[in-house]
Amino acid sequence: MTKQKFASDSLTTMTEMVLPNDTNTLNNLMGGRLLHMMDICAAITAQKHSNRIVVTASVDNVSFSEPIPLGSVVTLRAWVTRAFNSSMEVYIEVHAENIPAQKKIMSNKAFYTFVAVDQTGAPIDVPAVVPQSDEEKELYESALRRRQLRLVLAGRLKPQDATELRALFELNDV
Repeated sequence: MTKQKFASDSLTTMTEMVLPNDTNTLNNLMGGRLLHMMDICAAITAQKHSNRIVVTASVDNVSFSEPIPLGSVVTLRAWVTRAFNSSMEVYIEVHAENIPAQKKIMSNKAFYTFVAVDQTGAPIDVPAVVPQSDEEKELYESALRRRQLRLVLAGRLKPQDATELRALFELNDV
């Protein structure tokens, strides 16, 4: 990774209104529709950082803490927290707003991982991330732990090799 970019350079904000076709039988936004919006917003964010085609590699746990009713305005904010060779972690938060009632809630937060690829689909290096704000620095510092946890859970990294996670695993000498 030769070039560097500020985390804020990748900031993406998307706004959508929940329409009847987006809802379930309780007139709330369908979870799958929200995941679709989150994936699009996060992909745009990763493209802005890498200036490349990107593919979704993983999505961390997404909990649906608050239902988003019909007519709500959904705002998604995302930015790249850290880059690792060809992959990028994207943090995304979702707010829902009932504008007439002047009520706004935080509905979701998640981390998506994208890989930048060239025209043949092969992974390609991306710029490093330079965090500036306190929140960006905090997310940057904790990104390596999240990455190692993802890799351990996917079976692509042995727990004993997860240097940032040693305290989470009981490792016996073999």
